[in-house]
Amino acid sequence: MAGRFFAAIVLVLLAGIAASPPVLAETGRAAYYRGGRTASGEVTGRNGYTAAHRTLPFGTNVLVTNMSNGLSVTVRINDRGPYGRGRIIDVSTAAARELGMIGSGTASVRVDRQ
Repeated sequence: MAGRFFAAIVLVLLAGIAASPPVLAETGRAAYYRGGRTASGEVTGRNGYTAAHRTLPFGTNVLVTNMSNGLSVTVRINDRGPYGRGRIIDVSTAAARELGMIGSGTASVRVDRQ
């Protein structure tokens, strides 16, 4: 009887874990771009809050935080990349401005899936 109860508890816990969306948090370098046609087919300009990521689905919102100054911005993934060595995300010019990285061109960031 105790064995069945224990097995039932384990199954409930495993079902809860399986139903939870994966948490994505990664750190690395970010750069910015000026817009144009994206891999999703969207044409973006400098004023949108968008980004390129290698694997996240189009339409995913992520919080990007500049690790050196603590500034953050939420962007929507609508492109693929980045293709620059050591980078994990490319953000739009508007997002880069919010992150305080226009002058440097790149920044050390944390990316959290929302």
